[in-house]
Amino acid sequence: MPSIVHEIYIEAPIRICFDLARDVDIHMETASRTKEKAIAGVLSGRMEKGDEVTWEAVHFGRKQQLTARIIDMEKPYRFNDAMVKGAFHSFIHTHEFSESGSGTLMKDKFVYKSPLGILGKLADKLFLAAYMEHFIVDRAVALKNKAEQMENEWMEAMKKSNFPTGNGGIDIEQSIDQA
Repeated sequence: MPSIVHEIYIEAPIRICFDLARDVDIHMETASRTKEKAIAGVLSGRMEKGDEVTWEAVHFGRKQQLTARIIDMEKPYRFNDAMVKGAFHSFIHTHEFSESGSGTLMKDKFVYKSPLGILGKLADKLFLAAYMEHFIVDRAVALKNKAEQMENEWMEAMKKSNFPTGNGGIDIEQSIDQA
């Protein structure tokens, strides 16, 4: 089965990166190139373990639907989603997050099996593996930009309000969740 692995450093806290990666609205924003939209299941907000979403998107010039379920989650370090129904024979997408320096290392691992036996394997070699890698990298870069933009805006707001930007005894993650 083909496997795509991509890592990207994000200058934002792990919690922000983790929450953005499992947010349906952010997914639609960061995958807008394929016109992705949630049409069933969780339609908005953050997904949790056991949640399902059905995506409708345009791939290879054709409108397609795919349903995925969050099968495992360890906040804020990892979650896995798996295809329940769709164009692939199967897939598991692992999203991993680790603190690195002043930011977060986000790692995507996408393992899939194409349908149609030998024809699917030929499609992998000719175009599908490269297409999926491009999709995953594009989305990771868009998510990085969104997380870093949010972090910069939050820091600017704290500076303007003369609020301490270090921990200073406050629960930063609780503040983020309330925002």
